[in-house]
Amino acid sequence: MNLFSQEKPKADPTKVRQLKTWIYELLSLEPEIAVSISQLQCKEPGCPPVETAITILTDPAQQYKIHKAIGDIGQADLLKLFQTE
Repeated sequence: MNLFSQEKPKADPTKVRQLKTWIYELLSLEPEIAVSISQLQCKEPGCPPVETAITILTDPAQQYKIHKAIGDIGQADLLKLFQTE
């Protein structure tokens, strides 16, 4: 398996900005705290086909995963994610 030739799933930049806005609002984050959102694709057995990783660069960093593509995540998904942590 050649890991470097895999095509990465593309995410709509507008949707990424919307997700970041919701994250800042839901968690009352200060503007200087960076938020990273990455859509990952897995082809290994037992792994979800697409997941979104959210990293909030606080000290220590907070990491979350949603087993959905960026375009399929709604505000309710984020609310549920952050309420369960």
